[in-house]
Amino acid sequence: MLDMPQKWLSRDVLLISLSAFFADAGYQALIAGFPLFLVIYLRAPVYYLGIAFALAYGIGSIFSYAGGKLADRYGKKRIALLGNALIPILSFTGFAATAAQATAIFSAGWWARNFRTPARRAIIADITSRRHKGKAFGFLNALDVGGGIIAITYLAILLSLHIQFSMIFLATTIPLAISTACLALIKYKPKKASFESQGPVVRKSSIRAYKGILISTAIYGLAFYSLGFPILTIAQRSGGVIGVGSYIIFLLSSAIFGFVIGSRRLHGTKVLAVLGYILAGAGSLLVGLYYHFYLGIIVSYIAVGMLGMAAGVIETLEPTIVSIAKGPARSGSSMGALTTSRSIGLFASNIILGVLYAYGPIFSYGFAFITAAAAGVVLLFAGRRFIDS
Repeated sequence: MLDMPQKWLSRDVLLISLSAFFADAGYQALIAGFPLFLVIYLRAPVYYLGIAFALAYGIGSIFSYAGGKLADRYGKKRIALLGNALIPILSFTGFAATAAQATAIFSAGWWARNFRTPARRAIIADITSRRHKGKAFGFLNALDVGGGIIAITYLAILLSLHIQFSMIFLATTIPLAISTACLALIKYKPKKASFESQGPVVRKSSIRAYKGILISTAIYGLAFYSLGFPILTIAQRSGGVIGVGSYIIFLLSSAIFGFVIGSRRLHGTKVLAVLGYILAGAGSLLVGLYYHFYLGIIVSYIAVGMLGMAAGVIETLEPTIVSIAKGPARSGSSMGALTTSRSIGLFASNIILGVLYAYGPIFSYGFAFITAAAAGVVLLFAGRRFIDS
């Protein structure tokens, strides 16, 4: 373990990962609290929650694409800093008096988050070797969701103490400011990059895998609803604190499984398809079955754990495979395309799930299962010749 920092855990990788930790220690409290604030406190209908997430995530695809393009043109650190510094807009959501106001404030902050994500991922891809990309992205994801665990813990405690949403959300500005400070301290300087020589056959299969990931990610986006839905589902069946607590299970599963996958260098598209997309679909289906058949809290937590495991794999392997397939020359644009393809599906998925939810959660989660499984099948076919070593 003593030589790990020299191999992959450089100063910049650590600072970027710490930035992710503090960012999630802030805005994950908002993600988990927003459904309760909107539906329970502001008394908006559940389908409005779907519309709110669709606007935040769907339109966010434009900001992801722009952020990736601008990162390649004007500098990845500069764009990452700009976007990260604007994320605290989210923190003022709790002062909204109407559902429309809350949606507008939440969306603006989330767009800033989407704007900075491709640049941050691209920096990680640029400063790590091909061999250690999976481990670096796994570590980033682990600290990312580790911060989320802190956020959900203090959210649950403060909610149980009946602290107002406005004060809870406002407090998130503190970790978000620290997150931006960590990014400011990195010493990243872009280098002239060329695609790593892989031979014509591998290069062709890599580009095919890249396109396959974008297509399958867009399909998976239709199944990638906000975890606010399971939180709300579990809260409706078992209580608010239990619902919020499920998020901790999700984050722990994501952190551990993502880092394990990255450390073992399991970077193939088959792993992403099966342990990522298809496993996520199975977890969604189990959430629906839990609610429909009153299966109990343990089953709901198992389902959310499956979703977390899948998320860890996806967040680790998607950027890893994209960075290997495309190389560093246009890493910002490729990461922007990755985030954009997901967000396009998210726009539709949250509206569809919100509407189907009115007829019963089983229909919403059943739809998520079908689309996630379809994404896995597409990737199995498109990336079957991808070589990652």
